[in-house]
Amino acid sequence: MQPASDSARYHVPALERGLRLLQLFNRQQVTLGAPDIARALQLSRSTVFRLLQTLEALGFVESHNGQWRLGAAVLRLGFEYAASLEITELARPLIDRLRDDTGCAAQLAIRDGSEVVFVLRASDPSAFSSNVQVGTRMPAHATVLGRMFLIDLSEAELRALYPQSRLPAYSEHTPRSVAELSRQLQQDRLRGHAVSESFFERGISAIAAPVRDGSARVVASLSITVSQPRIEPASRREQLVQQVMQAADTLSHRLNYRPAAQPKTPHYTDKESA
Repeated sequence: MQPASDSARYHVPALERGLRLLQLFNRQQVTLGAPDIARALQLSRSTVFRLLQTLEALGFVESHNGQWRLGAAVLRLGFEYAASLEITELARPLIDRLRDDTGCAAQLAIRDGSEVVFVLRASDPSAFSSNVQVGTRMPAHATVLGRMFLIDLSEAELRALYPQSRLPAYSEHTPRSVAELSRQLQQDRLRGHAVSESFFERGISAIAAPVRDGSARVVASLSITVSQPRIEPASRREQLVQQVMQAADTLSHRLNYRPAAQPKTPHYTDKESA
């Protein structure tokens, strides 16, 4: 008999079942019944009952009328995870300064599979923007913020990420296929940024730019939200684009990204480094 590997030796089946149970919940499955959970995990109802009772006692799930949903403890973990990221500490003063200088809400997101997750946001209190908060998830292919994460992927990598023949549509502007998405990404790559004018959310515009680390990999996406269906006049649009790109370039520089040819435009400064 071969000795068990370290991973198998220290494996905790009960913990794995509890974590897999939490992973069943998503934006399509906000609530689940215990029988649904038992079938999905292929566990007995008594085992599922014990798991749910344990998770409920810790605040990770809560029940209402026989249905279960995620509890506040999951949200707290999400906030703590976002706060623990080095990039959020480096980005916080830049995001605040970008909000102050543009008069628009500014945000930073990371990618989780085919979705983007907002980890930092500076809201504009003087104007309505959108209901985006830290922890909000959005589809990467349907948002300019998300497309920034995809600009370096080959078409084969895109097809691995999106194996379905038709991509979910959120507006008439959403790319419907990987081929159409790939064409959009080629343009995004050439520009180094992307602009949305009622692309994802009607009446809301956005400008996004990629943030890279020392390996030149896109690790975050930085954007502003403009509470207008179109950004006018064109001079303001161009100014906002430059401000977003400079903020993204500065954050990339702080993450040790050094492009082959250094741009001549000055780095965006924040209050701490000014």
